[in-house]
Amino acid sequence: MLYGIFILILILDQLSKYIVVKYLKPESPVVIIKNFLQFHYVENYGAAFGILQNQKIFFLIMTFIVILIIIIFLKRNFYYLSNSMKLALVMLMAGAIGNLIDRIRLGYVIDFISFRFLNRYNFPVFNVADSFVVISTVMIIYMVIFNKYEVSRGL
Repeated sequence: MLYGIFILILILDQLSKYIVVKYLKPESPVVIIKNFLQFHYVENYGAAFGILQNQKIFFLIMTFIVILIIIIFLKRNFYYLSNSMKLALVMLMAGAIGNLIDRIRLGYVIDFISFRFLNRYNFPVFNVADSFVVISTVMIIYMVIFNKYEVSRGL
């Protein structure tokens, strides 16, 4: 099941980016909810929030390291981790790989989801892969803080 979730996340991410490039790139932003949500094509050469612009090699190396660490960690601890932790790690890995595909293929990451809050703050534009990275990271932090990441082993 985890493999299926992994593949589904990659497909959702890459399909959404394909649709954005095909239909949104040549057009102006598409407003979904006025003054709140729009789809807006952006080429992100940096990381989250546009930091570390034009550091492609750094991002490639770091992403490969993170993916390798997750794979090793899952392999060594698979039977001791809760299903929620396994899911969070798979979501994190799929999101990282979704953006890695863009960096390798294009040299940048395609972002397109744009939120505006209270008509004053424009949240940085992001994509489906970014969403899974953030959601999984919050899940992992919660599970670690509240000790919910392991299956109880009994005595």
